[in-house]
Amino acid sequence: MTRQVIVGGMAIGGGAPVTVQSMTNTDTRDLAATRAQIQRLADAGCEIVRVSVYDDACADNVRALVDSSPVPLVADIHFDYRLAVRSIENGIAKVRINPGNIGGEKNVRILADCLKAHHIPVRVGVNGGSLEKDILARYGGVTPEGMVESALGHVRMLEKCGFYDTVISMKAPDVRRTIESYRLAAKTCDYPLHVGVTHSGTPGMGTVKSAIGIGALLADGIGDTIRVSLTGDPAMEVEAGLDILRAVGLRGGVEVIACPTCGRTCIEVEEIAKRVEAATRHMKADMKVAVMGCVVNGPGEAKEADVGIAGGKNGGALFVKGEEPRVVRGDLFEALMGEIRKRAR
Repeated sequence: MTRQVIVGGMAIGGGAPVTVQSMTNTDTRDLAATRAQIQRLADAGCEIVRVSVYDDACADNVRALVDSSPVPLVADIHFDYRLAVRSIENGIAKVRINPGNIGGEKNVRILADCLKAHHIPVRVGVNGGSLEKDILARYGGVTPEGMVESALGHVRMLEKCGFYDTVISMKAPDVRRTIESYRLAAKTCDYPLHVGVTHSGTPGMGTVKSAIGIGALLADGIGDTIRVSLTGDPAMEVEAGLDILRAVGLRGGVEVIACPTCGRTCIEVEEIAKRVEAATRHMKADMKVAVMGCVVNGPGEAKEADVGIAGGKNGGALFVKGEEPRVVRGDLFEALMGEIRKRAR
C-alpha cells in the first residue's frame, strides 16, 4: 500500500478510493472561461482539476479560481518556481512540477519550504519525451528503468529538503512502456502513483490506449489517481476515467451491458442502450442493466443483470433479478427506466 497525501481534503493513496483528474484547456488568464470549465468538469464527475500556471496573470487568478471551485485545484508549473510559490500562497491544493527544470536545488528548497509551510503536496511528473540526456544515453533511449530513475532522482531532491508529501507519475504515449514503468515504480517505492498514458490522442484510439494502460495497472492494484489524456473537450476525459474505474470494479453506479445484435434482433438495442446510459450516468446506485436484442437468449445471457429488457416481435420481455420475466409493450425504454428508478431510490 502506498503512503497517503491530502489534496484539498481529498485523500490520494493509502487505500483511499482512486480519484479521477482532468485538466483545463482554457487560457488560465481568462478567469471566466476557466472558472466555467472547472465547473463543467466537476459536474461531469471530475474530482481534482489541474490548471496551467505559466505567467504572473495566471498565478494572480489562482485565488479567484480556488474560491469558486467545487473541487481541489492543482497548479501545473514549469521552469519558474516563483509561480509555484505564488500559487501556493493563493490557495492552490497541489502543485505539479518537474524539479529538474525549476532552477536547481536552491529553488527546489525554497519551493519545498513553502509546500511544507502550507501543507501542500506535490506531483513529480516525468514524461517519456522529456527525460534527461544522461539517462537517455545510459539506457539507450526511453525505457521504464530510465523513467523510474528520473522520477526518483527528482523525488530525492525533495527528500533532501525534508519533503515527502509527493505523488509520482511516469507517463509515455507507448502503452507497454507506461505499464512497465508504473509496475517497476510500484516495486521500488511507496509514493502514491498518478496513472495515465500521456498524449494518447483523440477519443477513439486515445480512449482505447488509456483504457488498456490505466485498466491493466488498476487491475494489478497499481494507481491511486488517474487522468485520461485526450485531445479535445476535457469532459470526455472524465467520462472515460469513470468508465475505466467502473469496468475494473473500482467505482459504483449503473453499468449498462448490451448485446452486439444479430439477425434475430427485434428492437433498437443501440438507441435504447445509449439512452439508458445517458439517463443513468450520474445515478449513485450500484446496478447492472441489460439491453438485449431478442428473447431467445437475452435473459439467459444477462443473468447477472439486476434489471433488463429483451426484444420481442410485438414488444419485449422485462426481467428483474429474482422474478419471472414479464411481457411489456409500448415504450420499452420507459418501461426499463421505471424499474431502474424504483431500484435507485
